[in-house]
Amino acid sequence: MPVAILMGIGWHIIGAAMAASFYAPIGKVKNWSWETTWAIAGLFSWILLPIGVSLILLPDFTGFYASMGPHLLLKVALFGAMWGVGNVSYGLTMRHLGMSLGIGVAIGVTLVVGTLVPPLLHGQGAMLVHTRGGLLTLAGVFVAVIGVAIVSYAGHQKEVQLGAEVREFNVKLGLLLAVMCGIFSSGMSFAIDAARPMEAAAKVLGVNPLYAALPSYVFIMGGGAVINLSYCFIRLAALKRLSLRADMGQPRPVVLKNALLAATGGIMWYLQFFFYAWGAANIPVRLAYVNWMLHMSIYVLCGGLVGLALGEWKGVERRPVRLLWAGVLVIIVAANLVGLGMAS
Repeated sequence: MPVAILMGIGWHIIGAAMAASFYAPIGKVKNWSWETTWAIAGLFSWILLPIGVSLILLPDFTGFYASMGPHLLLKVALFGAMWGVGNVSYGLTMRHLGMSLGIGVAIGVTLVVGTLVPPLLHGQGAMLVHTRGGLLTLAGVFVAVIGVAIVSYAGHQKEVQLGAEVREFNVKLGLLLAVMCGIFSSGMSFAIDAARPMEAAAKVLGVNPLYAALPSYVFIMGGGAVINLSYCFIRLAALKRLSLRADMGQPRPVVLKNALLAATGGIMWYLQFFFYAWGAANIPVRLAYVNWMLHMSIYVLCGGLVGLALGEWKGVERRPVRLLWAGVLVIIVAANLVGLGMAS
């Protein structure tokens, strides 16, 4: 397998590890509403970092985006907003289906939709089914879905054994929300695909190929930020028990600690796509669609490993843990199949 592809997979592993870990500091925030915490994290991940990084990379920040044209910028931002809708519905999915099953269905759907729709739209469907590399890659995608399902089922068994209760459990509604969440969350993949002209323009300006996709994040994540932050502030304004003023009225050490934890989580969230860009830069352009599959499947793999490292599986019987490891191995096999497909 070419060294560049191995490096690409390696950077995707780092990005996925960031995605699997970003909520750890956010989960340590105390005495704040979730909406305030999420808004502070989002301020860093969706606004400050994308803009700050692009200001450093681009010789003419405003001129670059003006040259892209409103149609392209609007399309990229709308796909980002589509991802934002999926992100908001994520919480409702967990509410009615439970954490592990909800994540499993949502990630499985977004993995398939976000991976296969872009190449089909670009007329690459024949390549997927009529070439050895395409068939191997396609096999890797579906093996990854199996791995995600195994890891999710193992997580569900863990929740059952540890007595986790889903008070509003509703299979029909939960599955509907999970599928909707998965489809809308694929908007991030569609946005990255739509933003390729911005990446090409950045390269023309002399931006290192590893960083060339990062300027597009200003509009991709900006679109998602509009949805997420609107949701947070509407909730804060509408519900009397939630108050931004009350959260910020905590003792100063509490506010500073919470803000630092939320900001750390937001920075880690951004870094997942920072390294996603590095991984994608090492994957051949004709196979760009596999980047999403690698990111999402390795994200689930890393999520299971992070859970083990944080002691979330302590006291669980051996069978669910064995299932978790089996799912991890299946995802590793899937990544190798995709790697072989790219090398063919």
